[in-house]
Amino acid sequence: MSIDPTGRRESRDFGEAVVFDRRFPEPIEDVWASITDSDRLERWVGVWEGDPASGGVVFRMTAEGDDVALEAVTIHECVPPRLLRMRIGGNDGDSGQFELTLVESNGVTTLTFAQSARSDHPIADVAPGWEYYLDRLVADHDGADVASVDFDDYYPSMCEHYRAMFA
Repeated sequence: MSIDPTGRRESRDFGEAVVFDRRFPEPIEDVWASITDSDRLERWVGVWEGDPASGGVVFRMTAEGDDVALEAVTIHECVPPRLLRMRIGGNDGDSGQFELTLVESNGVTTLTFAQSARSDHPIADVAPGWEYYLDRLVADHDGADVASVDFDDYYPSMCEHYRAMFA
């Protein structure tokens, strides 16, 4: 199956970023819960542990098997249900800055997800992964089986697109 890349390059406060949009025919609060509630997050990407009010949690991706390490997440700004800015990474590396914004209009919520291009992981490798995970989020909201979203449809076929975008 061929899936077209949806990401774009933009300048953000934290520098150059790859940015994705996904739209949901649901209230903003429901989409917000999907990206902030650990039980809801687990359905499409991973789980977090800790106290977000402390400014940090630890996160583990669950769709990649049991051998994925916990990553430190520093929460820079959280304005429910509209904005989440954070940095993922600790002693073992840096996945970069992330910004998730939500806007609701006429019963449709748009999630805009941005990741800084500066990280220990090349955007050409991580952008296809975010396409995959965000499509799993869409599948979850559609009531579909998130396991039906196949990583092989995204990686490595999208890598060259993102490599050229950030060359």
